[in-house]
Amino acid sequence: MHRSFAPCLALACALVPACATDDTDVSSTTDSVSQDLSLGFHREHVTGDIYHYTLTLPVGRTANAAIRVHRVVRELAPFVPRPTAHAAMLLHGDFADFDSIFEPGLAPYLAANNTDVWGMDRRWTLATTDISDFGTMSVAQELGDLKTALTLARATRSADGSGTGKLALVGFSHGAQLAYIYAAADGSQIGSLAALDFFAAYSPADAALQAASCDNSAFEYQLVAGGTTDSPNDFFIQAGSLDETAPNDVSPIDPPMTNREFMLFLLGQTYQFAPITPDYRLLQLSADGNSFAHTPELTADHWLEQAPPHQSMLEAADLDAQLCGNGPIAAPLSNIRVPLFYLGAEGAVGAHGLYTTTQVSSTDVTTRIVPNYGHGDLLFATTAQQLAWQPLASWLAHH
Repeated sequence: MHRSFAPCLALACALVPACATDDTDVSSTTDSVSQDLSLGFHREHVTGDIYHYTLTLPVGRTANAAIRVHRVVRELAPFVPRPTAHAAMLLHGDFADFDSIFEPGLAPYLAANNTDVWGMDRRWTLATTDISDFGTMSVAQELGDLKTALTLARATRSADGSGTGKLALVGFSHGAQLAYIYAAADGSQIGSLAALDFFAAYSPADAALQAASCDNSAFEYQLVAGGTTDSPNDFFIQAGSLDETAPNDVSPIDPPMTNREFMLFLLGQTYQFAPITPDYRLLQLSADGNSFAHTPELTADHWLEQAPPHQSMLEAADLDAQLCGNGPIAAPLSNIRVPLFYLGAEGAVGAHGLYTTTQVSSTDVTTRIVPNYGHGDLLFATTAQQLAWQPLASWLAHH
């Protein structure tokens, strides 16, 4: 007999210590869990028999001590998920959350292809005005939150009839780097790993890029030490909004460009100001440079407009330090033994992400680079379903 999701989630949440606040006895959380579910649990229809559940989960007592856990799944009946053999936890990247980059396309697609899709929004995505706890939002803290989310997902799946199997961990951009770090430093709760267009180590040929990461991390740590703990995303939000509402007006960000010209520059020539790789582009431009080649412009606008207003500077410093080789987390890539899938975008990280796949101990490694794609095209391009989502769904179905 299949069980309803809501009581199963309450039961599973009671089994996860982080569902309680820091000084609460887990054995006494059942009533408070029910209250939390009534306040922070939502269900919405996506398409067909696919529904999207969200739960805001308290993990402490500071201003933003909460994570948002998502589940996109097919239902047999209201609140009764269809049991699946495969499940994946999706991790977002910078200036993003689950809703802005996964919910519009990839998550429902994977759910329609019999993957139970989960996601975790990091603490900074929930912040509005109070950023008093941003100085503690480190990668170490995020790894602990991720383990909590994975534990909750597995306990819920067990309770509602999908079994006790481990999840695939799927990360996009810096979410992919975080996935690599988790797999190397801990690895519990996951049975496979998929990295979308990012890396966890530089090849010897990319020594200059590694040196830049070292410089960046040193600068970012100095900012944090000086009290600058927020890396705000208002720049991206403004760029997307102005391109949508006043594309032909002069850009207040970079005159005399128009707002549309600046948007094309920001996403189509990202390497000019963020040389993550020498040809790094958030979106691929058309041959004449006057439009995006694969992603509709309005989709690009909405991507930026929906960015969380705040982001942790300490996270940025930690992630750059990890790439520098002097990060705070001991995470040797040789510790990774689970199957690995690397999906790159030729016009972004692309081939620069292949070196990381050679440093793991996995015996099952698959790589694919989509030609003529920018970073975000993997999620938003009109051809992404065929060129990126289907290969990922097929790989997940076999791992």
